[in-house]
Amino acid sequence: MKIGELAQLANVTKRTVDYYTNIGLLEAERSPSNYRYYHKQQLERLRRIIAYKEKHYSLEEIRECLLQPEHNTLDIEEAGVQLKEKLNGLNEELQEVLDLIKKDKKNERLLKKQISHESMTLIQSLLVLLV
Repeated sequence: MKIGELAQLANVTKRTVDYYTNIGLLEAERSPSNYRYYHKQQLERLRRIIAYKEKHYSLEEIRECLLQPEHNTLDIEEAGVQLKEKLNGLNEELQEVLDLIKKDKKNERLLKKQISHESMTLIQSLLVLLV
């Protein structure tokens, strides 16, 4: 397929396809009339590139991912589930730390009040002794 067909099927611009081809993420064959032709596998590869871009991968990270054997959709979904679980665990840990900080601040305030109360009692006792 030509560059325009590939771009249309992947819902990207021809310029995007051209750019990815120029930097080596996509491969094309040249016709005798110098047109670029892309095999159907390049459409799937382009869709993978787009998916990685949507996840904010850098082009270098995408290049590395494309060197790995292709994963099926279930592998990608499982990885997504694992990432969500990890994120949830980190959020829980963060909440525990925040709760401890709040508790420490509350204890600090109580301690200051107690010290102030004890100080006042001591001052009153000293005043009674002096009078």
